[in-house]
Amino acid sequence: MVDIPLSALEVAMVQTGTRALDTLRDTAEFAQELERLGYRRIWYAEHHHSPAIGAFPPVVLGTHAAASTSAIRLGSGGVLAPNHAPITLAEQFGTLAALHPDRIDLGIGRGPGTFDEATARALRRGAGPTTDAEYRDDVAAILSFLVEEVALGPLPQPWLLASSPAGAGLAAELGLPVAVAHHIRPENTRAVLERYRAEFTPSRWSGQPRVLLCVEVVAAETEEEARRLIRPMDVVKAGLLKGISDIPFPTPDEAAAHPFTEPERAALAGFRAQQAVGTPEAVVARLRELAGETGADELMLTTPVHGLRERVRSYELIKKHYEA
Repeated sequence: MVDIPLSALEVAMVQTGTRALDTLRDTAEFAQELERLGYRRIWYAEHHHSPAIGAFPPVVLGTHAAASTSAIRLGSGGVLAPNHAPITLAEQFGTLAALHPDRIDLGIGRGPGTFDEATARALRRGAGPTTDAEYRDDVAAILSFLVEEVALGPLPQPWLLASSPAGAGLAAELGLPVAVAHHIRPENTRAVLERYRAEFTPSRWSGQPRVLLCVEVVAAETEEEARRLIRPMDVVKAGLLKGISDIPFPTPDEAAAHPFTEPERAALAGFRAQQAVGTPEAVVARLRELAGETGADELMLTTPVHGLRERVRSYELIKKHYEA
């Protein structure tokens, strides 16, 4: 049996008919509930200009949650380096780590956090997509500023997010723990892990390879209920398959009436088979299977359903059966 720590990625979905403010108000209660359940950490993702996801800066959400909890680790999963000056990220997360010692993570990613080109350019003050060399320089600068400029006490733990072998190679080169985006590109997971472990160089940040695997997960008392809860996210994913990125996050009832094409159904089924959706017993069995296959040191669960009660219940059911 594989039993490793469980954590959570908060994506802050905003369901049709509600306000982003409603989602924002739920974040502190969500952190309190997961701390009560014994989850190791919560990370907050950076997104922009999406009708389905709140544009809430990870450092702000982390600060808000840290003020209402006492033990759970908090951080970014991830903050997107090309959108920010490296010294600003170092100052923000260095300050947060000083205020909440040994509780703060700085997960760094590369993407723009939006599918809207104008928004991406605005975030980067008119610059185009970052190159591999520029991204490497940004990450290295963040690490340097953390140590040399803003070390106020305990430093945040840096992680690098990776969904491709190139990202894995950078994490290995810099000696960083890696967070593998299995919930985004499961087809790349094996190659990411192989490169990361083969090329890892010890550093002050980690003496050995350290892997966190992020998985899309929904657990409910019945298979039917779990499928009902995940269907709104299926609608959003089906839109992305067609290059449509501005689809609102529907309610479960709206999603139940959504017609999928046969190619969409096949693509969604293939993706879902790599994740964990169903009864708690089935979800926990799948998580243990993934942990065994990948050798992950930690599993991070992302549960893209809107209702706070349904999300917390999913995490509660998983923790109960995982520890049984």
